[in-house]
Amino acid sequence: MTDALDFFSTKLTHETDPSDVYAAQKNGEHVVLIDVRGDEAWAQGRVAGAIHMPYRQIAERAPVEIPAGTAVVVYCWSPGCNAGAKGAREFALLGYPVREMIGGFEYWAREGQPTENDRGALPRTFDPLVMVVRDPA
Repeated sequence: MTDALDFFSTKLTHETDPSDVYAAQKNGEHVVLIDVRGDEAWAQGRVAGAIHMPYRQIAERAPVEIPAGTAVVVYCWSPGCNAGAKGAREFALLGYPVREMIGGFEYWAREGQPTENDRGALPRTFDPLVMVVRDPA
């Protein structure tokens, strides 16, 4: 049986969360975010600056569009969606260093991180059920 230290160490190697991804972006780290959802979901809203690559297209598109060895972070809708894991698996099969952003687009948006759609930036809202919301005054 896997002990807890091995399990959680391995889990943290392959997962990240919206807060950590946003902090990395703010620190100037190059983060390649891949939205693995379908076209309608992408059109409705996505992480600002993400690349749209539905998980069923990764095997064909990734080797052409993303340089080999590039670290990627994939996301889908929410914790109730496993498309992120499917997308991460596809990138792993191709040999990319990959992590899944747990919480997906839902928690990215609920934490007030930048989102957009085809018309531009969407309003930022901060959900006190998933984060500490401080008074800006």
